[in-house]
Amino acid sequence: MKIGFIGLGIMGRPMALNLLEAGHELKVWARRPESMAPLLAAGAAPGENPADLGSWAELVISMVADAPDVHQVMLGEQGLACRPRSGLVAADMSTIAPVAARAIGGDLAAAGIDFLDAPVSGGEAGAIAATLSIMVGGSQAAFDRALPAFAAMGKNIVHVGASGAGQVAKAANQVVTGMGVLAVAEAFNFARQSGVDPARVREALLGGFAHSKILENHGQRMLERNFKPGFKAWMHQKDMNIVMATAFELGVMLPGAAATAQLFNAMVGQGLAEKDSIALLELLEQLSGR
Repeated sequence: MKIGFIGLGIMGRPMALNLLEAGHELKVWARRPESMAPLLAAGAAPGENPADLGSWAELVISMVADAPDVHQVMLGEQGLACRPRSGLVAADMSTIAPVAARAIGGDLAAAGIDFLDAPVSGGEAGAIAATLSIMVGGSQAAFDRALPAFAAMGKNIVHVGASGAGQVAKAANQVVTGMGVLAVAEAFNFARQSGVDPARVREALLGGFAHSKILENHGQRMLERNFKPGFKAWMHQKDMNIVMATAFELGVMLPGAAATAQLFNAMVGQGLAEKDSIALLELLEQLSGR
């Protein structure tokens, strides 16, 4: 396929490289030209702006920070909607609010562009290994056309439902992962404060019903004090704020998610925003007087 890719950060860069390795023809664009360098070296072509990608590609993927960024690259002054190729599919793989995804999808439909909200889970490691979980909202026809590209970047690819459904699934994912990180961090902090080795506690928990990928992978990184960002704390804060705003709109009670969101707010307030979200352990230690 001819694929355009917008946003070449921690997640976007390896995802785009995997598309190249799968044999797709790729044209890329990023706000910072230096971000494009690794992709150009690997064989991608440079795009002048998002509109350039939209007039050339069969599929354009965006992987940016938040809804205003998605709106800008899709519908802005030099966005995809300026001069789209006939039959263009736009897939946003960022994490934004479901209501924003539906609004952007409606505006793009008016411009003749099929829109998919297709957020991912799996972090930087999953992006590099092409093992991301991809949750997709939009029409079946657009999903089928984008599937070869998704298959080059992920393993668990689910068409969840209509427009916005992918972002609902991602919000649910962030509730589970956010509370999971908090649970593991609390358990380790509790063990250490009790004078017991958290590594041995983790070993014991991995053999029972407490076993999870978060305990297995993030738990090991917590023990190693490896807080190098694969998913920064401010990003998880942003995602939990999406969860809580959506819950407010629906009138849905999410007490565990609310508490977790407040702790990510505290991480940002304590200067931990650029660390991985698993540095929540550091926050709990600080609050416990360590």
